[in-house]
Amino acid sequence: MTQSVLVLGGGIIGLSCAFEAARRGFKVTLAEPGKLGGQASGAAAGMLAPFTENGEQPDSFFRLCLSSLKLYPEWVRAVEECSGLAVEWEQSGSLNVFQHEADVLPAEGRMRWQNDWGARAELVDPAALRKLEPGLSHEAAGAVFIPEESHVYAPKLVDALAAACRRLGVTILEHAGEIGAINVGLANPIRGDRVVICSGAWTTSYEDILGISIPIHPIRGQICSFDSPEGILRHMVFSSQAYWVGKRNGRIVCGASEDVAGYETAVTDKGIGRLTRATDRWLPRLQGIKPAHSWAGLRPATRDGLPLIGPITRDGEWIMAAGHYRNGILLSPVTAHLVADMLEGSLDAKRQAAVAPFAPGRFTSR
Repeated sequence: MTQSVLVLGGGIIGLSCAFEAARRGFKVTLAEPGKLGGQASGAAAGMLAPFTENGEQPDSFFRLCLSSLKLYPEWVRAVEECSGLAVEWEQSGSLNVFQHEADVLPAEGRMRWQNDWGARAELVDPAALRKLEPGLSHEAAGAVFIPEESHVYAPKLVDALAAACRRLGVTILEHAGEIGAINVGLANPIRGDRVVICSGAWTTSYEDILGISIPIHPIRGQICSFDSPEGILRHMVFSSQAYWVGKRNGRIVCGASEDVAGYETAVTDKGIGRLTRATDRWLPRLQGIKPAHSWAGLRPATRDGLPLIGPITRDGEWIMAAGHYRNGILLSPVTAHLVADMLEGSLDAKRQAAVAPFAPGRFTSR
């Protein structure tokens, strides 16, 4: 008999796990208490930048992120073919700009090991930088250009994954109520032979049910976008104050201001003000322009900064894929593949070793 899988959570990770499980022949139901992609997935610029965002050393987390980046070409093709929708994957490359000559030496140190892992990074001087990105401030003393990094449009990726899931027969239950009580007190309870928890910042709802500590807490990510003159931004641009990503709809997305505010998702003048000041400084053509749109979402952070991926019961009937913090878009394909392998029981020794540092059981049980 075909095994049924219940995926709890309809963000980018839940949708990706549902899509991959359905592709492999499982009967999948996905339950989301609110709107699909309504939290961390919505507070994302869609950056696929493991060299820039996880660039201190080639540790296990960096390798997980890099392996996911390498999956993206096939992943995008599969999602777009199944859904009939474009996800706007832009192979733009990235520019990590700096303002002082003192930043050159540490940048060269990162480049050396990153190029061993395929970054193809190069240091560009101010003259070359102005040719690559004419809209940048002349205050920039240089930048590191990484052509291997790219981005997607997160809302369209969410829409495409949802459409692909439905075409594969996934039952999607949006606005399904309180996720911690999704099987409690219902006339027709939602069931599955296997359960995959992808509940983001709300994963702690399952601590009492499972009898384990789940050290995930919400980080509010505030983000905004600007209407931009055509061609103002060609690459993803990262500075020490903010990042900027140009989208096909003519908007430049700027993020992210982060703070701890519990489950509050309202934007603040302080958070958005920090982003507009950085924009004034680095993109002079946008100076004085107010954001066209501002929003926030809750990013699920763990105690050690690493996601929780793996079985949480000995029989493997319950699997967790949560706590991806600000890397959910990047890590969606590799997480989906790993979870589907766990459902199939096909995770080989090499991949077991690769995913071991992210096992949920690394934290003390209750």
